[in-house]
Parts: sequence; C-alpha cells; structure tokens
Amino acid sequence: MDSQKKYTPQFSFEFFPPKTPEGAEKLRATRDELAKLNPKYFSVTFGAGGSTQQGTIDTVLEIQKSGLSAAPHLSCVGSSKESISQMLETYKENGVNRIVALRGDMPSGMQEAGAFRYANELVEFIREQSGDFFHIEVAAYPEIHPQAQDAQSDLANFKRKVGSGADSAITQYFYNCDAYYRFIDDCEKTGVDLPVIAGIMPITNYTQLARFSDMCGAEIPRWIKKRLQGFGDDRAAIRAFGEEVVTQLCEKLLQAGAPGLHFYTMNQAGPSKAIWENLGIDTSS
Repeated sequence: MDSQKKYTPQFSFEFFPPKTPEGAEKLRATRDELAKLNPKYFSVTFGAGGSTQQGTIDTVLEIQKSGLSAAPHLSCVGSSKESISQMLETYKENGVNRIVALRGDMPSGMQEAGAFRYANELVEFIREQSGDFFHIEVAAYPEIHPQAQDAQSDLANFKRKVGSGADSAITQYFYNCDAYYRFIDDCEKTGVDLPVIAGIMPITNYTQLARFSDMCGAEIPRWIKKRLQGFGDDRAAIRAFGEEVVTQLCEKLLQAGAPGLHFYTMNQAGPSKAIWENLGIDTSS
C-alpha cells in the first residue's frame, strides 16, 4: 500500500442520468445536499447505444454550470470516434476537465462494441484528441473483472489502460479490504503507480445489491449476506447495519492508505452522507 499513501485523499460521488422530470428534480436535491460536503467532483454514468448518452451530457453540463465539478463517463460500447470527439469538444467548451473512460457492458443483442474494443483504446484516443486537457479516470477490479480470463490477464489489462494515459483509477465496489490490498500489491510489483480510489456502495436494499453484485462480480461476504437476509423486509435494520458495515470498511481503507473514496450513490444523498459524517471527513479547506 506504500504507493497509495503519497497521494492526497480525494472524495467523490457518482450519479446516473435521470429519465423523468421527477427524477431530475430529485437528483438536483441530492446534488445540492452532497455539494455541502465539498467533494472533488460528481461523476455521471453513461449508457451504451444511445440509451442515456444525451442524459449524461445534459446532467454533466447542469452540474458544471451550477459551479460544481462534473466528470462524465465515456464508454467504448456503441460509440464512434466522431461521437466521442464531439462529446470531448462539448465538455472542453464547458470547462469539464475530468473524464471516466470505460469499456462498458455490451447491451443484450448488440454484436459490435463500436470503434473502440477496450478502454485502453478509448484512453489513447482521448489523449490523441485532447492532449493533457482531461484528467482521465479508468476502472479497476480488485476482485477481478467478471469477464477476465484470470487475475494475471486482468492485471495486464489494467496496466495497458494506465500505460495509455490514465491519471487515476476507481475500483468496482467491494466489501473485502484484502482484495483491494492485494490488488495494490500486485500493481506495485508490476510497476503500476497511480492513485486507485476505492469504490464504495452503501447498503440499503439487499435484493438490489445482490442483483448488482451478480452482474458486476462484486462479492458480498457470506456473513454480510446472511445478516441482510435475516432482516427480511426491515429496511431500517438493513440500512442501519449497512451503514455500520460500510463505515468500518471505509475506516480500514483510509487507515491503510487508500487515496480516497468514490461513493456509488444511486442518486440518494442520505446513505453516502451518513457514512461520510461517521468518518469525520473534512474537505472544507
């Protein structure tokens, strides 16, 4: 973990583009509440094949125009070089200088990924088009990408993304600190040195969490799973337990030297804010 301790910790929140006027209004309230914590930036996810691409752009520009810092996700899937170039130019013109570059998940029925097959190709293209204008974040998988052949090939893929011009990385969420520590150790052994921010998923709904985790390959430790199952439909108990567990996870990560936390908010302020306050994070300076 020595490579991570030299970086100043940064904290950020992730949103998804709202699909209804009501959702947009709710997200504004969430954004305004979390903005009081003075995070480094808000990231906004990106749908493949046009599903939420315009929503991402609109949400990012609204955040940016409100005086806050926004970081749009860009995905290889369903993207052409022309569309990526246009989006980069739009973001540059509006003062957006941070990008989260991802391969993305292939939607059902889609045969071709697009102009870019892998995230390292997208990172290379952004650098070719924009030089060092953008701070580029890429994804990391402490528990190994669900489609990776093995841990070694997954680490090699990550190293390619870093070598293509990434500035920092955000992990998939996890609940096992040892997986993160081992991933960092492996990076250090192969000469990969950049901030790897820990992705944090608050626990508020077991059914939803189990579904997400199955899709993305994030393991829910058996003891956590059994506790959550035992609460049944008691949402208050699930939320209280989840807050305690995730707060303790974050404490361990920060004490070990993790260079920050990236909260997957699901467009809700309360759960992430409660964990933040439990940790006593101060970003006022």
